[in-house]
Amino acid sequence: MANEKEVTIYDIAKKLKISPATVSRGLHNNPAISKITKKKIFETAEEMGYRTNHFARNLRQQQTKTIGVIMHELNSSFMTSVLAGIEKITTEAGYDIIIAHSSESAKKEAANAKNLFHKRVDGLIASLAVDTADLDHYKSFINKGIPIVFFDRVEQNGNNTVVIIDNAKCGYIATKHLIDQGCKRIAHITSSLTRNVYSERYKGYQQALAENKIKIDESLLIISDLSEKAGIEAAAQILKMKPRPDGIFITNDFVAAVCIRTLKEAGIKIPEDIAIVGFNNDAIGKLIEPALTTINYPGNDMGEIAARNLINHLKGVSNLEQTNTIIVRSDLVIRKSSLKKGVS
Repeated sequence: MANEKEVTIYDIAKKLKISPATVSRGLHNNPAISKITKKKIFETAEEMGYRTNHFARNLRQQQTKTIGVIMHELNSSFMTSVLAGIEKITTEAGYDIIIAHSSESAKKEAANAKNLFHKRVDGLIASLAVDTADLDHYKSFINKGIPIVFFDRVEQNGNNTVVIIDNAKCGYIATKHLIDQGCKRIAHITSSLTRNVYSERYKGYQQALAENKIKIDESLLIISDLSEKAGIEAAAQILKMKPRPDGIFITNDFVAAVCIRTLKEAGIKIPEDIAIVGFNNDAIGKLIEPALTTINYPGNDMGEIAARNLINHLKGVSNLEQTNTIIVRSDLVIRKSSLKKGVS
């Protein structure tokens, strides 16, 4: 697949039985070409896997020495560290990266994928938006034999190469730690359970409760968009609960920090009244008071591993088709936010 002949405007012209000049004008949105013809040209180009020629000088080698990176957000220290890991490996290997940002929108993610395909990237590293329902927008890469490594937010259907942590295990460890501190009514603040990372962490949370004979209470599950506003609202919801939770497992350190601040402003003592565990080991966890117990999620390692596997595939050192799931190590970092008085 990877050595498949590059589709040209001549191939499109031949298929549509029109001149190459018409195809070229149509692709460049020339007003002289009718809308119907333009539509046919674009549809055929898409179907045949045509890529607009941004890097003509590299066509002879069929490579551009660029890697596309699709990120669902850029404003988290976890994502910044993933990017640093990717950049370290790609730079060492002589590749440039083109970063696209989906802003948690499946529609924007699909547009980014299309754009990077036309930019003729040699490979792609991607993390899915919260509302991405399928991987159809990556089919052009697959059909062309362009390798993709998905990380963090992924679809585990057995056909993709994914780099993840064991989210279920981490959810279990975080919840079990709160149980070990004497917590019996543990709330869980998370994001959309349609995404693997959050559904798996929730599974781990449920498993820890079940194993310790604590009834799973759906009213203790708060699903939000992990923004500052959502953190404040989640804390307000916690304050209204009767009886109030004595522990909270929060799937994001930033939201955990916002919750701690909001709860403290309402006179709640952390961890005496409510013990809190976050997730990601972001820098903010060390800056808040009390310092945040969290799951260390090594973004740098994840970025390096994703990039190394992709580049080794491009160099022919290894084959991504033989590698489905790569698990990155992760562990619990215990700080004061979860340590209830009198419990060591």
